[in-house]
Amino acid sequence: MLYEICDLKIEIQNRLKYTDNFCRNYLSTDQACEPILSVKVSDEAFYAEKNASPGYSDGYIENICLYREICLQLPKFNRFLLHSCILEYNGEAYAFLGRSGTGKSTHTGLWLKYLAGAKILNGDKPILKVNEKEVIAYGTPWMGKEGLGYNGQAPLKALCFLEQAKVNEIRQLSPAEASMRIFQQILLPSEQIAAEKTLEMIDALLKRIPSYLLRCDISEEAVKTSFEVLTKCEYNKNKITEKE
Repeated sequence: MLYEICDLKIEIQNRLKYTDNFCRNYLSTDQACEPILSVKVSDEAFYAEKNASPGYSDGYIENICLYREICLQLPKFNRFLLHSCILEYNGEAYAFLGRSGTGKSTHTGLWLKYLAGAKILNGDKPILKVNEKEVIAYGTPWMGKEGLGYNGQAPLKALCFLEQAKVNEIRQLSPAEASMRIFQQILLPSEQIAAEKTLEMIDALLKRIPSYLLRCDISEEAVKTSFEVLTKCEYNKNKITEKE
């Protein structure tokens, strides 16, 4: 079947029906056009993942492998996978990053609670496109265990790395500081050309998009702390206004 994912027409040659339902919101209306990318899972890749992930269904295993195959080919199209939670607010995207347990889901959930209009574009595995003018964040069918996200896109305005703390504070990171953190959140292809292209995109991303370190608790004050710096707007529960 042909799907439209991150503005690419991708043919997914799945054997099991799990992926048909999983990717249904991204199904292309034009099944006759030529795909720019086609993926399938080899027996070797399938059984390697099955052995590494016992207890999961064969459809789930194939689905994981298919997305990996897609992501390994994305660099040739100026795109890459960034493990993060992408929030969209007022038509702009903000990426929240961190290792498992750092509170990405908790903090982004607080944005949804306190900020009318905030929504999650992708909760775990969005795709970024890096071009000369901007960086675009895309939703994908692969949204993490909570299944939060939708088929859409928005220009990325900031990266926000999270750490748990008792006092809420945020500071901007240098590109060098951000690079030490972001490489824990990407899938780096083993193929040399694709790996080099990915590194070029990461370099461009960190030079173009500001990165921040947010140390926070799970309060509304934490939302105010991140919101005002990331969006450049004044936080008010009843009314959001741009800063002077």
